[in-house]
Amino acid sequence: MVVDPGVPPEDAQLLRESRQVLIKMRHGWVPEPQRAASGLRPRLHAAVGAVMSLGVVAGAGLLGRGLLMLAVILLGIPLLVMLFVRDDPPGDEMEFEREVYEQLRWYEGRYVLTDDLDESAARLLARARQAVATVSGSRVNADGLLDDVRNAVMLPAQEWEIARLLAKLSALRGKHRETVSHGLTPEVEAVAAPLARALDNSEDAVLARVEALERYAANVTDAERAYLAHHQIEELRGRVHQYEELVAETGADGFALPELERLAQDADRLDQALRRSLSSAHEAFRHLEP
Repeated sequence: MVVDPGVPPEDAQLLRESRQVLIKMRHGWVPEPQRAASGLRPRLHAAVGAVMSLGVVAGAGLLGRGLLMLAVILLGIPLLVMLFVRDDPPGDEMEFEREVYEQLRWYEGRYVLTDDLDESAARLLARARQAVATVSGSRVNADGLLDDVRNAVMLPAQEWEIARLLAKLSALRGKHRETVSHGLTPEVEAVAAPLARALDNSEDAVLARVEALERYAANVTDAERAYLAHHQIEELRGRVHQYEELVAETGADGFALPELERLAQDADRLDQALRRSLSSAHEAFRHLEP
């Protein structure tokens, strides 16, 4: 499920966990009305009546003290059980589903269930979500080499907008296919053909959004490789003096020194490659902005 990033985080998490309830709702399920106190009031009335009856009998002197105590015990224990032991099963699951049901109704239109998308739309959404995950999970983003603050806002907004548009496209395309599946007269064909092209053009527009995200993710992936290699080279450079000591002690200077010099050159090239990759990623990011 994709949720509008404007939904509060706690509610959004609840919505993401509500797939099964939403599917039940799509099949007509509605939670049962909440029962009032599980029949406590009738049982309370019965208990009060029994106590009053016992009091009348005792007041009339119809029972001796021993019999009165026995009657209190025999009546008291069942009354306590009747009052405080519930006869309905625990309702935790029912309460949770009722809460989810209310949230799903409240936020209707602000979430997209991927099961509702047709095959083409589902593929596009999967591509978009993969691109977003690539950027969000990258080390260059976590370490602040990208604009991580803007990414945290822009990427969820892009993912939601793509999901929202694909949901509308998928629903309308399904209705269109159902209508034209019954056969078309030439007159209806003349009307249906431009509408079908409108659906195709809309999908192309969403595809362009997805491809822009993928280009950004590809640039971030290049920067990620360069960043990792840059760190590896820096670690090796930090130990150069240890290598130099070793080769000096072993008399292997003539063999090792050219390799160490190339290490420094590689570090410079990787640093330049990292800068170019980050610049390309920033440029691709600007194309995502409205």
